[in-house]
Amino acid sequence: MSNYHNLIGGQWRAGHSTSTNINPSNLADVIGDYAQGDANDVQTAVACAKDAFANWSHSCIQARHDALDKIGHEILSRKDELGELLAREEGKTRSEAVAEVMRAGQIFKFFAGECLRLSGEALPSVRPYVGVEISREPLGVVGLITPWNFPMAIPAWKIAPALAYGNCVVFKPAELTPGSAWALAEIIHRSGIPAGVFNLLMGRGRVIGEALVNHPDVAAISFTGSGAVGRGIALRAIELGKKLQLEMGGKNPQIVLDDANLAQAVELSVQSAFYSTGQRCTAASRLIVTQKIYPAFIEAMQARMAHLKIGSALAKDTDIGPVVSQAQLEQDLSYVTIAREEGGKLLSGGQRVNCHSGSGDKGYFMAPALLTDTHQAMRINREEVFGPVASVMRVKDYESALAAANDTVFGLSAGIATTSLKYATHFKRHSQAGMVMVNLPTAGVDYHVPFGGRKGSSYGPREQGHYAQEFYTTVKTAYTIA
Repeated sequence: MSNYHNLIGGQWRAGHSTSTNINPSNLADVIGDYAQGDANDVQTAVACAKDAFANWSHSCIQARHDALDKIGHEILSRKDELGELLAREEGKTRSEAVAEVMRAGQIFKFFAGECLRLSGEALPSVRPYVGVEISREPLGVVGLITPWNFPMAIPAWKIAPALAYGNCVVFKPAELTPGSAWALAEIIHRSGIPAGVFNLLMGRGRVIGEALVNHPDVAAISFTGSGAVGRGIALRAIELGKKLQLEMGGKNPQIVLDDANLAQAVELSVQSAFYSTGQRCTAASRLIVTQKIYPAFIEAMQARMAHLKIGSALAKDTDIGPVVSQAQLEQDLSYVTIAREEGGKLLSGGQRVNCHSGSGDKGYFMAPALLTDTHQAMRINREEVFGPVASVMRVKDYESALAAANDTVFGLSAGIATTSLKYATHFKRHSQAGMVMVNLPTAGVDYHVPFGGRKGSSYGPREQGHYAQEFYTTVKTAYTIA
């Protein structure tokens, strides 16, 4: 069994303890032991990043471009190897994992280009003989805290812009998926980026994350995770005057109107609700269906779900892999029970499945659940489950569907299946979500455009694309008299 250390100041350092990384498809498969850092490691990593910032923030943009492009190239060239590692530790299917790795590589290549596209403005002053320059500068040391469900892509879309715009990074990955984070850190370490510019700290969120948020030399925090943790980080960060970016989940609606193409609506609903085992913040867990198409939609959904193959994430024919952990499995199953107790009807799935790997060891498998006869007040339609569980609500018409879709504290992603240009156009304008999909799955976005939501889903500037500069830079206005 291999031991994997933290990266601090350009050196691989053992932690005060280790955590064992287990394959959720096969509980006998141990991926490795990963270092667990502590608050003292945070102090050291932040100090190293602070020391490195003076040079890195003024480094040649060509050097930054070359390093990020090299990282992206290596990720893409190793997509199958890294995809297998990701599938093995997180549980999404091999094809989904490879696609995520490719996205991570593309993100680094995009931000390599952003290094060369840094721009500002030169404006005339209202005063004679005075010139005005508006420029963007890096923030300093940024703390990046990422979740387990996209252990390559989400770190990439935080790390790449942070480095591209001249910041130094202390990266704290999720405890359940350290393998992907370590592999990414090892690639970054060999890219030519100076020691201390990028630091990896694996460990418990309550230890590493809390120390990062409280450290006076950390200028900004970017966090993706639960709403409860995000709100706690926000209160502390605002008190300390840190710049803040939060992504905190969703309870995303997928509307199916009477005029929808039924086959298309069913396929995008299945993909939105159940692929990646439903462990996506953009998953559509609320299917809002108008009354005329409702019977046919339910029948077609059952037929489609019957053909979903549940099994090991590494098997070629698997559609739905395991959930990430025993705790997550128990949470998913408990929400099915709660929904039934509140009057919902379990039409399909919703139970643990005893899939076996080649060695015969069980994993955390669950048959995707479809619940009908639900209404808006039920917990299943109010709270994020984060598993392969979808509820269906029957509504009268488009107006009632839109009202139900917007009746949530979240606002990340929303979808509509319709052949009506009128309704599609109206929904794009009136959906209270940061991302809207017309006849497409709610999960699945491009790497070069902004990602983020509204209401309780997001706080602060958007992630990804050119919009990432809004978080990772600060604006300076300079005046010069001739």
